[in-house]
Order: sequence, then C-alpha cells, then structure tokens
Amino acid sequence: MPDDPPGPPVTTVLLGPQRFTTTVQTVLRSLPVDGPVAMVNAGWEEREADDAELAGLLDHRGVNLRLYQRAVEVLASDRALRRVALEHRTAHAELRAFYGIRLQAAWDTVLAVRRRTSRPSTPGVAEGALRSALQALRDVDDWYAFEVGRIVAATAASDAVRSSAVLARHRGEVAETLAGASVVVLAGGHVGVLMDTVRLLEVALPAGTPVIAWSAGAMAVCDPVVLFHDFAPQGVTAPEVHDRGLGRLRGVIPLPHARRRLALDHHERMAVFAERFAGHRLVPLDDGTVLRFVAPADGSGHGPGGVMDPPEGARVLGRDGTVRTWAAS
Repeated sequence: MPDDPPGPPVTTVLLGPQRFTTTVQTVLRSLPVDGPVAMVNAGWEEREADDAELAGLLDHRGVNLRLYQRAVEVLASDRALRRVALEHRTAHAELRAFYGIRLQAAWDTVLAVRRRTSRPSTPGVAEGALRSALQALRDVDDWYAFEVGRIVAATAASDAVRSSAVLARHRGEVAETLAGASVVVLAGGHVGVLMDTVRLLEVALPAGTPVIAWSAGAMAVCDPVVLFHDFAPQGVTAPEVHDRGLGRLRGVIPLPHARRRLALDHHERMAVFAERFAGHRLVPLDDGTVLRFVAPADGSGHGPGGVMDPPEGARVLGRDGTVRTWAAS
C-alpha cells in the first residue's frame, strides 16, 4: 500500500519583542485562516485583562483565555489545591536554589578550563578536560530537569488536582476555546508565571492550529525554557534551564532581547552557551525578527533527533560563539 500523504503543514511563528516594533498583525494577516484568535498573556499577571492594544493588533479577533485570572480564582476557591500549589512553588524554589549553586560552579569551571593553556608535551589533555567539564555542566542541567519533572508529576497526580471540580471546569473551558480557535497567540511577560498558569490550566496547543509567539511566549512554546542575562546585577550569571516548555518546537531555544541580555561580542562565553546545548538551535529574537517554522504534522520536517531546524536565513548562535545565518543543508 502507498504511504499515507503527510498531514497538513504546521505553522509556528516566533517574533521579536513587540513593544517597539510590532509585527504580529502582519503575520496574522498572512495566515490563510479566519476565525477567533486565542490569546495567552498570563505572563502579564495582574495586567492580563488590559488587552485592548493586543486585541487591536489581532484585528479584534482575540479571545482572552484569562489563564492568570482563572488561576487566581481557582486557588482562591479551593483550599486543598491552594495548599498543593504552595508546596509545589516551595519545592521548585528550593530546587532552583541548589541548582543555581551547582550550575554556577560548573559554568565557571568550563570557562576556567577553556582559559588554561596546556603544555605542548601533553596532547589531548586540554581537549579531554574541556569535554569532561562540559559534560559535568550538562549533567547538572539533566539533574535539575529530572527533579523538575518529578515535582511536576507529583503535583499533577495529587488528589487535590485530580479531584478539584473548579479546576476541571476551568480546564474544560480553556480546552473548548482552544479547540475553536483558528490561531493561538502567546505574548510575553513573566515566563515563570506563564508556565505555571499554562500547566495548572493544562493548556495544550492544538497540533494543526497556527501559533504565533514572542518573548516569554516564544520560550514557552519551545523546549527547554532557558533563562539568560549576562548583565544581571547579582545572582547566577550562567544561563539557567528553568522548565520544560510546551514542546511545539523541540530542540529550539529562543533568545528574546538577545542584543540587550547577552554579551554577544564575548565569543568565548557564547561558545560555552552553544556547546552546552549542542543538540539545540539557539535563535536570537531581537526587534523585528520573524521566524516562520513550517513542517508537516507527521514531523518529517524535523531534523535528527526530532529537532526542528530554523528557517533558512534565521540568525543562530553557532558553536564558535558567533551569530551566523542559518542555511538549509
């Protein structure tokens, strides 16, 4: 029998920040779909309902999922669920504290090893030391990701989550709105809050529905969610794995505000960043960036290991620490 034809193309568009250079309206109008647009802007927290400007950019087709407001309502009305959510937040914060200690030490070790000049009479020693240091850094990330997954799974399986009638009602309403949407738009804001509310309300992006995302929203639709800020005044300065994303674009790590948040001219530091996530595509998302990922629904447009390749012409952070233009192989 002949192979089944590939499914309809799946479109996911990652945009640069929309504060100063807005491109979402042009991108939305370029999609061959009509109908309501599901709006996810829970990262705005208390300003979630202040969506008039965003709705205008969406040609007044937007339907706000109100994830942040729903989360507040659910936790206010269900004491058992509120207790579990607090325990989850406390456990995650404790895990991040230990992760930060281990991560910064492992990151600093890689940089120190790279800067150490090996004697000419000991070939291969420096290369082996660097490989080992990089693997130790990845091991810290893997440990953290495993522990995050364990915390998330335990919360999802708790009686408070499984038996909450008010949570089930809100999840059902969200799922119904998403099922009827022609496009899903995910805006920026606080990525941690966005991920918490997306997970609580069990948001699942419909496989065949186009998605447009920027800033924190772009981070949320990919996997993993990586935080970064080379110019932070204190705390961990190494890029941090924060959470599992929604996995719409697997193996893609968006870098919103890259020019403002990364020391892109510090090639050694950028090389460590890229080498650490060698199996991923690190894509800067600066003002005006529009990256349109299109692939058949059967996943045949993905590269090795299920990683989604960037569109030709996209800017990516190379393993030599420089930003280059992606060319299709």
